[in-house]
Amino acid sequence: MALLITTQCINCDVCEPACPNEAIYPGEDIYEIDPARCTECVGHFEEPQCRKVCPVDCIPLDPARPESREELLLKFERLCRPD
Repeated sequence: MALLITTQCINCDVCEPACPNEAIYPGEDIYEIDPARCTECVGHFEEPQCRKVCPVDCIPLDPARPESREELLLKFERLCRPD
């Protein structure tokens, strides 16, 4: 699954630079995650780095976007391919 930033986000700015896929960006009110770029850090790290650094624990799995580990790995591989 892609991850989702909830309204508990305090805009502390630590998640955006932690994302190896550049999936996190400032939204209108809080940070947001581009589900097309989010691999839950599969292919990069053992755990999602945004969740690891988030001081308020506001980044759950997005239930609207179920993905298996294999699907996340394929997305990672696609994102890493040179254009």
